[in-house]
Amino acid sequence: MTASTPELEADRHGLIALVRDEAVFHGDFTLSSGRKASYYVDMRKLTLDHRAAPAIGRIMLDLIHDIPGVAAVGGLTLGADPIANAIMHESARTETPVDAFVVRKEPKDHGRGRQVEGADVAGKRVVVVEDTSTTGQSALKAVEALRKVGAEVVAVAVIVDRATGAQAAVEAAGLEWRAAITLEDLQLDPQ
Repeated sequence: MTASTPELEADRHGLIALVRDEAVFHGDFTLSSGRKASYYVDMRKLTLDHRAAPAIGRIMLDLIHDIPGVAAVGGLTLGADPIANAIMHESARTETPVDAFVVRKEPKDHGRGRQVEGADVAGKRVVVVEDTSTTGQSALKAVEALRKVGAEVVAVAVIVDRATGAQAAVEAAGLEWRAAITLEDLQLDPQ
């Protein structure tokens, strides 16, 4: 991905440096998919960091800016929450603000029993966001819940593409895949 302005490109290079320096851990890891990996990209360390969150909001908003009619962004809680909020806050400065939503792993068993919280997404175009994805299953679980409440999911956008099959799974589900940062950007080899 190339950012659309010099300022966004500077944000992107700064975020890549932060990810490389502070969010890539080397060792023996088991990913949520069960796969083994020799490194782990811990984006929560940065999505919840004051130095990175504003840039994440700007970069991810730029990543999806050309998708027509997006009303809201969000995804499966917990990883998507700070990303959606960063995008929402940055979009408030634009002519086309977007809202945020949270998809619970399971519907609440009390109150209104909702699985999707926040913006009303019924009949609206939405983008599912994630920090990083290995198989795409978390994103697809969010997509399923969103479709049940009548949302039109148009894309999945991630900060870091691990290049481990998530894109293929998301595209097989008929959705567009977008990623802000690649393994090549981070100088990491695919696993």
